[in-house]
Amino acid sequence: MSQATTAVTSSRTSTTDDLSVSPRSLITKVAAAIADRNIPFFVTSIGMIVMLLWAGAYKLTAPGAEGIVPLVSNSPLISWQFKLFGTYVGSDIIGITEWLAATLLIVGYIKPKAGVLGGMVAVVMFFTTSTMLITTPGTTSLVHGMRYMSFLGLFLYKDVISLGVAFYLIGYFGKKAIAVEHSKA
Repeated sequence: MSQATTAVTSSRTSTTDDLSVSPRSLITKVAAAIADRNIPFFVTSIGMIVMLLWAGAYKLTAPGAEGIVPLVSNSPLISWQFKLFGTYVGSDIIGITEWLAATLLIVGYIKPKAGVLGGMVAVVMFFTTSTMLITTPGTTSLVHGMRYMSFLGLFLYKDVISLGVAFYLIGYFGKKAIAVEHSKA
């Protein structure tokens, strides 16, 4: 391998894998410090866990169940659930699924494969709720001839971001699980 190829390869490795190799400016030092301390992982994982536990608990209440009726009943992916189980049991199943995902993410701190499974459960949930942006009436409002997301649309749009976070958590826990597998080999 030539010196130029080696330099390019090591440059790519150091910039993508380890930001702390040689930050020079203040802005890159800040970026390296954030990456080295896993701040994005901790903020997103703890935020996801809290949201899933809280939202799951709310869906186990009558107001929580009644609040998601318009969303679920307009979803071709899960409307069958309320038809089959009824509003309250259907909402309980959704809430318990959110708790399951949160629990798996928590266990993922110790056993990364559990975190991967929790992320996968979250991906399925957030993909499903993200599609409700399209299927639920009232997600946009017409203002002066221009369409904007309504409060309902914005409420649902957070699930698109949560979908991305769930994928990120799968990748993060997946890398940890691979490292555990390799350490046992």
